[in-house]
Amino acid sequence: MKKLHRLLAAVFFSLTLPVAPVVAQSTSTTATEAVQEAPNYTAWQEVAEQTEDAIGSGAATNSALEKAREEIAAWRSRFLDAQSLNQTRIETLGGQIAALGAAPEEGATEPQEIADRRAALNSQLKQLQAPVLSAEEAYRRADGLIREIDTIIRDRQADELLQLGPSPINPTHWSTGITAISGTFSGVAQEVATSWNSEEGRANLREDLPAVLFYLAVALVLILRGRRWMEKNTIRYAESTSLRARGAFIFLISLGQIVLPYIGLVALLKALNSTGLLGERGTQLSALIPTVGLVILSARWLGGRIFPKANVQSRLFNLSRQRTAEARWNAAGLGVVVGMAGLLDRMSSFEDYAPAAQATLGFPILVIGAVLMFRLARLLMNHVQADAADGHEGLYRNRLIVLIARASMVTAVLGPVLAAIGYERAAGFFTYPSIATLALFGLLAVLQRLVADIYAMVTGDSESARDALIPVLIGFMLLLMALPVLALIWGARVADLTEIWTKFTEGFSIGETRISPSDFLTFVMIFVFGYMLTRLLQGALRSSVLPKTKIDTGGQNAIVSGTGYIGIFLAAIIAITSAGIDLSSLAIVAGALSVGIGFGLQNIVSNFVSGIILLIERPVSEGDWIEVGGVMGTVRDISVRSTRVETFDRTDVIVPNSDLISGMVTNWTRSNLTGRIIVPVGVAYGTDTKRVEKILRDIAEAHPLVIINPPPQVLFRGFGADSLDFEIRAILRDVTLGVPTQSEINHEIARRFAEEKIEIPFAQRDIWLRNPEALGGAVPSAE
Repeated sequence: MKKLHRLLAAVFFSLTLPVAPVVAQSTSTTATEAVQEAPNYTAWQEVAEQTEDAIGSGAATNSALEKAREEIAAWRSRFLDAQSLNQTRIETLGGQIAALGAAPEEGATEPQEIADRRAALNSQLKQLQAPVLSAEEAYRRADGLIREIDTIIRDRQADELLQLGPSPINPTHWSTGITAISGTFSGVAQEVATSWNSEEGRANLREDLPAVLFYLAVALVLILRGRRWMEKNTIRYAESTSLRARGAFIFLISLGQIVLPYIGLVALLKALNSTGLLGERGTQLSALIPTVGLVILSARWLGGRIFPKANVQSRLFNLSRQRTAEARWNAAGLGVVVGMAGLLDRMSSFEDYAPAAQATLGFPILVIGAVLMFRLARLLMNHVQADAADGHEGLYRNRLIVLIARASMVTAVLGPVLAAIGYERAAGFFTYPSIATLALFGLLAVLQRLVADIYAMVTGDSESARDALIPVLIGFMLLLMALPVLALIWGARVADLTEIWTKFTEGFSIGETRISPSDFLTFVMIFVFGYMLTRLLQGALRSSVLPKTKIDTGGQNAIVSGTGYIGIFLAAIIAITSAGIDLSSLAIVAGALSVGIGFGLQNIVSNFVSGIILLIERPVSEGDWIEVGGVMGTVRDISVRSTRVETFDRTDVIVPNSDLISGMVTNWTRSNLTGRIIVPVGVAYGTDTKRVEKILRDIAEAHPLVIINPPPQVLFRGFGADSLDFEIRAILRDVTLGVPTQSEINHEIARRFAEEKIEIPFAQRDIWLRNPEALGGAVPSAE
């Protein structure tokens, strides 16, 4: 259990400190930085053969295999760089050969001069390709050796987890554990007594006594009082600070609850070392004091941030004050458990405890950790139940908490059972990584809240900061950054993570083109620059250049839109070319895409092409009054796929562009705003028709919007059922005002007809009953 505890303790320690990301060296090179010399394949052959012999023998230790793997990974990186050796020259020769045309078929000939030139170019090409092919072969061999080493190490780790050792519940092993731990502390005491009994040791102590007392005083003050000082200051400043900056301020002040006591622990270690009384064992044990103390302090701080005291900060969990305090102490207890497990692991390593002693001493620590984890998981379930009672049962966050809580409960039961049977490594593998995972999730929750508090402090919007887009995106990035740490917690090796990073930096191949992250980044940067330049050019055309020309509004919009399409297309082409992506390798994909367009995207493509036709031919422009498909209104916007028409009811209708191209469209204002209106009117029979005609003509000619040339017409349409029917047909200067103009003419007709005593009839009907006596018989009698 030594290596497992050491790894878990180191991982948990790393959770309390800023994690330095492991950045692998980039293996991609540009054409100007290409490798000029081939790798030393003789030296590589020796390394490869030695590694193959070590793998074949099966006697190499894991550390030896890891060292060999690191060396081979460096060779593999060189071989990958060597694959781009003389790449520019190879591409040039390929272009020269292609310029000579296709090689003659079997039995055919070509001019001797061309044949000689083709042979010379092919010879040069083969010479240049030979180092590339060698690099590819060596790369495959190195990659295969790395996979073999990884497989061997993983198999060994699995075997260690399934190894059955002594059972800690066997009473015969208890004395072994007690003897081992008592021997360690008695050895430390013996070393101290030996140093004290020597005159030189006492002399050194008297000489360094002032320094010892100073360090000891600092240690006692900071350890005993430092955390309480910072906690009181946190509460006091939180109550006096504005709500806008409270969260971030509390977080910064609360870090002192770790820093001050940790400085005290370092001072305590300095005091112990300054005495000169510690021997080898005492020095090794005392060196663990700051590390173990940092774990415990960090766990207690994290518990205080996740389960805060009342009125200090907002709560992450819906728990009562009593339950919150219980959860806070459980979190601190888990820190003590992990710290003691790490301390025992270090003691076992330099004291070389027997397996029975390790199992016996580690079992109580593991059981306590499992109990605390189970109780903490129950408190998480209580939070979910309280949220459900408040009507928040379906929250996605609570579903995740339920999953984590149940997994923790299962692990808390499984770990002690496996340890009691004798599977000590398997028990530690399930228990301690589960505790570290809970700590990691808690730290992510605290950091997410910190991001929201900082966002609220910057924007001044503390109410919606938690649900704002930017804090959510930053929280998602934090979760992605935590994935490597989570992998390390659950047994992944650093080499596994670097291997994933190496594969990522190598990129992927499309045909004969390899696309790496650097190529993708180049593509994005150039495309974004081209896109921004296109938008700036469109803005200049729209606001500065085109308004000074005589082009109408529709033409200006067409030019601006066309400039945008061309600019984005050119930006994409330039970005693809600059990134070194060969478009010819996408021919198959483009062919398959064209088939998909022909079947599934034909309507979208049709509307897109129609939109381009609308912008070029401009049968319809923005501001036109049109009628299409029974919809009448004003064109407000013409986009690539559709056109937005605003009706006279002030509602927007989205019309597909294909309907405007293939359907019948009435454009009332295409060439100009003039248009005709028709105003019908009827008069009573017996009225002088010529007089009516003159009155209606006067009314039409008097209206300011009616054009005199051609003059308005008054037509006697015919003899209606109830009236003599007339019509005024007039051309208006602005047909868009046709409806209000027609209303004004009707008002004037009513006024003039009233003055001239001209009757506007309405329908009248006479009803004749053929047999009224039948109706009288149908009426029931009063009786």
